[in-house]
Amino acid sequence: MADLTDRGTEVGPGEFAPWPLLTMHLGGHPLDQAQLQQLLAWELANPERAAAWGITPANGPGQLQERLDWLQALAPRHGDLPLPPAPLEQCLPLYWQLWLPLALTLKQARDELNRPLIQGVLGVQGTGKTTLTLILQHLLEGMGYRAVGLSIDDLYKTYRDRQQLVQADPRLRWRGPPGTHDIDLGLTTLAHIRTAAAGEAVALPRFDKSLHGGQGDRSDPEWVRDVDILLFEGWFLGARPIDPSGFDRAPAPILTEADRQFARDMNAQLATYLPLWDCLDRLMVLCPADYRLSKQWRKAAEHQMKALGKDGMSDAIIDEFVDYFWRALHPELFIDSLKRDGEHVDLVVEIDRDRIPRAIYSPALAMI
Repeated sequence: MADLTDRGTEVGPGEFAPWPLLTMHLGGHPLDQAQLQQLLAWELANPERAAAWGITPANGPGQLQERLDWLQALAPRHGDLPLPPAPLEQCLPLYWQLWLPLALTLKQARDELNRPLIQGVLGVQGTGKTTLTLILQHLLEGMGYRAVGLSIDDLYKTYRDRQQLVQADPRLRWRGPPGTHDIDLGLTTLAHIRTAAAGEAVALPRFDKSLHGGQGDRSDPEWVRDVDILLFEGWFLGARPIDPSGFDRAPAPILTEADRQFARDMNAQLATYLPLWDCLDRLMVLCPADYRLSKQWRKAAEHQMKALGKDGMSDAIIDEFVDYFWRALHPELFIDSLKRDGEHVDLVVEIDRDRIPRAIYSPALAMI
């Protein structure tokens, strides 16, 4: 969620924007009933987003008042967010449209389950899924809930196992695609999180990408207790196999018959992850409006690292790296199908070039 700006505050002449009202509220001037109704009308004017957050004309005033109260309560903690320094007022569009309603949704889901909630977050490279999970941990802590993060990267097979894997299948020269993870480790971890007694320590796997010259290896686990919400994120987390015929005319960079066979094999490997996905209580898809933005974001991040005097990949290597992942699981095939999957996906957040939400909806409700 880098590059925060006030783009979300732009409106046309005569259009209503809620940000002055929210700023006034933060300044210690509670909204009156007329202003609250004005805010509710603005929310309901985006029916897909309103439905995703469960806002109706009947419950809207109560829902929005709760969000207003939490906005004010959490405002003093804004400076501790894992973000580049920015005034809270500049971040209001993200607080109001995504961060706070999502945190409140998770809080409610945890209360209804009466056990730890496992929330999945799928986000392709560069979408800010890791930053989002850190923000949610911070906000939920302020609400009195213990949230922890786990990445699909933390479930990579050991360095030794991956060396044996690449000998058996040289196409898996980079870690990341289906087949490079320890699914049993993931199943054991999620089961332990879900069933741990009060005060019982649970080991969260951790992976150090700097070991073995950047090849990476498993490191010491992080021990956690009394987890309310586990935020489980990854670039293909929750992705399900598609009809193999979809690869007959696949988009670039799936060009050759060897590319198509690799894509089919990775698609088949996804079936082995389904028991892990079945452990999710909820699944959110965070995706760019155009999947090709992922490559641009990766290049921008590497350029920034080089400007700071750090090592970074060249544009050519980034192209090769990202193309490799697109050959394995192409976003146009897998993400697009998930965005319509009302059975397994609870929430879709589409972001623009500046990572500002441009659409928020629930696939199941969008089909009604």
